[in-house]
This record gives sequence, structure tokens and C-alpha cells, in this order.
Amino acid sequence: MQSSVPANEEKLDNVKDIKKEINLKDFEPKIIGFLCNWCSYAGADKAGSAQKPYSPNVNVIKVMCSGRIDPQFILKAFEKGADGVMILACHPGDCHYKEGNYRAVQRHRLLLRLLGQFGIEKERCRFDYVSAGEGDRFVAIINETVETVKKLGPLKKV
Repeated sequence: MQSSVPANEEKLDNVKDIKKEINLKDFEPKIIGFLCNWCSYAGADKAGSAQKPYSPNVNVIKVMCSGRIDPQFILKAFEKGADGVMILACHPGDCHYKEGNYRAVQRHRLLLRLLGQFGIEKERCRFDYVSAGEGDRFVAIINETVETVKKLGPLKKV
């Protein structure tokens, strides 16, 4: 006579897999977007003025310059429950403060290494450029980031 324990465990695993699949379908990521005032935030404003639809999953924080974003802000966002973070800066050479966006790039590279040590996938922290006239680009970046984080699933607490 065979034991029914392995069969029951297998059924339990199947139920867990189904529940996980359902949860991922319903999962809506929480993303924090740090946008520089002069370009990226203006690009977001342009997208809004043109009534371009995009995912509502991003909460925007306006900063005067992407170079002023302290890596602790990103770590705190993840700690407080964000599933993803975006840093949107002026294009190289277009920074209102001359080189703030270059500082932001350097900090982002270091931050990705630090996130890896915490077990946070680098795809959860996106850095990109958006100018004041790029409303369509802003919408595309938002939607791409939301889809990427959605595929990764909720951030696991460490």
C-alpha cells in the first residue's frame, strides 16, 4: 500500500503554484519616480497636457536636479514598500546645473552594486533621460518600467 502523503504534498504544491500565478496576475507594482524639475518633470507635464495615457503605478517626486538624489532616497523607497524606483534626468549636456546628471549616473552605477548586495534585482532601479519636450518618451519609459517590475513580481522583504 502506497502512502498518500506524497500525493497530498504534490497537490499542495500545485495549489501554491496556482495561487502564486493568480497573485502575479493581480499584482500592481508600486514605483517611485524621482524626476528632475527642469527636464523630466516638464516631460511628464507635457505628457499630461497632451492627455497621453500611461500606467498610474508611479508616484512622482520632483527634485530640483537628478544630481541631488541621494542613494539613501532609493534605499528608503524600497524599505518603505516600493517595488521599483525610477530616476529620470536631463540628457547629457542639457543639465540646468551643468553636471548634475553626470553625478546621477555615477551614483546610479554604485547604487546598482549596493542593491545587489541586498538581493534587489538591478532591473527594479531604472535610470533614464527625458527632456522637457519628450512627453511620448516619458510615457514609454513609465510603461516599460511598470511592465518590467510587474514581471519581477513583488519585492521580497529581506
